[in-house]
Amino acid sequence: MAARDFRALIPRADVIAERLPRASAVVVGLLAVLVGLLLMVRPLTALTALALLIAAACVVTGVGELVLPRCAGRLATALALGWVLTGVLVVVQMGSAIDLLPRFVAAALVIGGAIRAAGVRAGTLDDRVIAGMLAAAEIVLGVVAWLWPDVTLLVVAVLFGIRTVTLGAGLLWAARPSQRAIPATPATPATPGTPGTPAAPAAPAAPATLARVGRVVAAGLALALAIAVAVVSAHLRASSPRTEDFYSAPDSVPAESGVLLRAEPFARGDIPAEARAWRILYSTVDAHGSAALSSGLVLVPRDAPAGPLPVVAWAHGTTGFATGCAPTLLPEPLAAGALPALPQLLAEGWALVATDYTGLGTAGPHPYLIGHGEGTSVLDAVRAARQLPDIDLDDRTVVWGHSQGGHAALWTGVLAPGYAPDANVVGVAAMAPAADGPGLVRHLPNVAGGTVFGSYVIAAYTAIYPDVNVDHYIIPAARTLVRDMSTRCLAEPGVLVSVLSAMSIDRDRPIFARDPLDGPFGDRLRENVPAGELTVPLLLAQGGADSLITPDVQRAYASDRCAAGWNIDYRIYHGRDHLGVVAADSPLVPELITWTRARFADRPQIPNCPG
Repeated sequence: MAARDFRALIPRADVIAERLPRASAVVVGLLAVLVGLLLMVRPLTALTALALLIAAACVVTGVGELVLPRCAGRLATALALGWVLTGVLVVVQMGSAIDLLPRFVAAALVIGGAIRAAGVRAGTLDDRVIAGMLAAAEIVLGVVAWLWPDVTLLVVAVLFGIRTVTLGAGLLWAARPSQRAIPATPATPATPGTPGTPAAPAAPAAPATLARVGRVVAAGLALALAIAVAVVSAHLRASSPRTEDFYSAPDSVPAESGVLLRAEPFARGDIPAEARAWRILYSTVDAHGSAALSSGLVLVPRDAPAGPLPVVAWAHGTTGFATGCAPTLLPEPLAAGALPALPQLLAEGWALVATDYTGLGTAGPHPYLIGHGEGTSVLDAVRAARQLPDIDLDDRTVVWGHSQGGHAALWTGVLAPGYAPDANVVGVAAMAPAADGPGLVRHLPNVAGGTVFGSYVIAAYTAIYPDVNVDHYIIPAARTLVRDMSTRCLAEPGVLVSVLSAMSIDRDRPIFARDPLDGPFGDRLRENVPAGELTVPLLLAQGGADSLITPDVQRAYASDRCAAGWNIDYRIYHGRDHLGVVAADSPLVPELITWTRARFADRPQIPNCPG
């Protein structure tokens, strides 16, 4: 926001200082400096304070118009009452008011730049050059502010803190003893040529020239900075994944789930040379059981052994919530979801079937950590892959999943007997699964950048469950920030903006207006904890140094499921964090291959529950 916009909201320090006793001015100045410093590092608090200040300014303006003698007539009264009503609405609809701030800032910059540009023809050449560059800078920054509302909000919050510090410092300066002790003496203009009146000295030419050069250079730097910001913004937006025609629905979609609708060879990014791959589009159902589409990837060894290939169904980890975040749309489709042990998988002669889930690539909200929508996507991908004409897939399936995908893998095993017995799931390997949704959501504020993952959960649950309302759970100052975070994929460069925003707001205050585990949100999180009956062996692998899915939460979940009769082989890998547990050098990798081999051989598993 331009400095003049803040001057309209905050009175001048010298005016305040003149109307306050010196001691009071000093106290107010110190408080303003301290509060401003606090606001500079607490953006959510600053935005709330700014909205309240705007509301107060509107109310005061309206009341002032009502009591002033010039306020006469119905129109004047209506306008005054309108100011008061606006102030009240800002308080009542705090979220909407803060949401409008980025647009206001953007519009103010563009309009201010246009007004400045209109006056370019006035003044000296230097004045015109300076005005032109500053006008261009304001317009460019206004466009960027419009495109990045969450960044704009954080900048506004910081500038508001800076402006408050400036106000306090101005009060302290204006209240200093020397400033008040010396009375102002009206200047008597001298008349050149009058006897006894000394002639005014001529202004030095060199300092004036230097000052003009300085103003031109400063304006040039402002324009260069604006252009640099615009270039970075354009690069980040151009790097955002976007969906393609392949993911659109065909003219005729069968009512049956698991039908292959479209397939094409695929050779993007990290697909190894020793494999053949296809991108597929297939029918499935969404989190509510309604017909939907999903996409995925099928990978087989190029020199596959004769006979049907056993299938590993891969449920990928978090890539994002937006439509463009499908792994098959990303530069590194397999690495994006943290797939482990690919070379070993291909060497074993197994096929990989990897769903994108509904809502990633295809239309509709993505069921992030919503079990039914994830599990059906996995199962129907296996069904559809078996319809590819160029490969022969076995009817045995082992499901692997990591993080979000671990949650999906657990739900796949639970759903398989009733939803897709023909998928013939013979084992589930869940690696660092986000099994305990309530525990994860409660823990996210303690994780650096955890609000990014929280934004995906909030976006999914509010989009899929009508009884979960974002306004009931997210504080007004955080709604724009959280909403914009949910639109960025983890693999795109723009996610850096989300991470920086998350780290900035996480150290201020929780984004939740109420306990997220209370009410409908908590109920929905609990109903999506993988439970029910799991009839096949489960490998549950956990990193001992995982700060996102903590070992304590995972151990409690595993113990609960063991008590429910699940056949669990629980393994903890000390020193491994959330991604380290599935890294190429992780001790889990050879053990996962051995464990999967045993499932395809139908060997029994000896349970190993947490001690």
